[in-house]
Amino acid sequence: MPLTTYNDVSIPSFMYGTAWKKDATTGLVLQAVEAGFAAIDTANQLIHYDEARVGEALLRLVKQGGSREQLFLQTKFTPVNSQDHRLPYDARASVGAQVAQSFESSLAHLHTEYLDSYVLHGPYYRRGLGSEDWEVWSAIESLYDAKKTRMIGVSNVSAEQLTLLCERAKHKPMVVQNRCYAALGWDKDVREICRAHGIIYQGFSLLTANSSIFAEPDLRAMAAKYQVGLAQIVFRFSQQIGMQPLTGTTNAQHMKEDLACERFTLASDDVAIIESIGL
Repeated sequence: MPLTTYNDVSIPSFMYGTAWKKDATTGLVLQAVEAGFAAIDTANQLIHYDEARVGEALLRLVKQGGSREQLFLQTKFTPVNSQDHRLPYDARASVGAQVAQSFESSLAHLHTEYLDSYVLHGPYYRRGLGSEDWEVWSAIESLYDAKKTRMIGVSNVSAEQLTLLCERAKHKPMVVQNRCYAALGWDKDVREICRAHGIIYQGFSLLTANSSIFAEPDLRAMAAKYQVGLAQIVFRFSQQIGMQPLTGTTNAQHMKEDLACERFTLASDDVAIIESIGL
């Protein structure tokens, strides 16, 4: 079932992430769409993503008879302190101008006239929000007001920072994307803020950040009980607690297995066990 933001935009319940795919990006996006993914996440940040190769995959899909509208496209503005020398904007420009330049570059890379979701890759500071953050957010809000993106959001954000955005911004985020640790209650503090404000929470690194939990007897018992893989248990759990999971698997069979997690439902007792696992 798709998720819906507080501004009534629907987003698929599972998202394919393209970080660290490099030259393989185009082929993997095509594989993911063939497997059934309808939401693709990328960023205009060449250290970790190749946004242009995502765009190449989209061009191929259209040539094969697909359409831009069948896919939910999400990309990010990455501040200069998280980029290398290959910047998609002029580092000497104002922060607001950098957002505009990066956004136009993303549209060109992705061969689209609009985005479904545009996300601040992370605040400039580890605590609180500085003047740069507010300038960036204002520029992102302007893109939303101009109907160039259907949703706006923020990634790698703390509960404190998200609270500030929700209290003071003209438009609060519609999506939050964080690395999600079982040892931190699956980012419970941030998820609770999202739930209170009708914000969609996207969890990434659900498997790689939590590899230790796969040795837990309770989790293994659930995999046997439902006759599914351990990854499917984690992804289904995340969906049942209101999260949109991301997967970045490069294995075509795992793509299909990940999507198949929606074919079963965890009992409430099992959800409660997983919520406390690793704490």
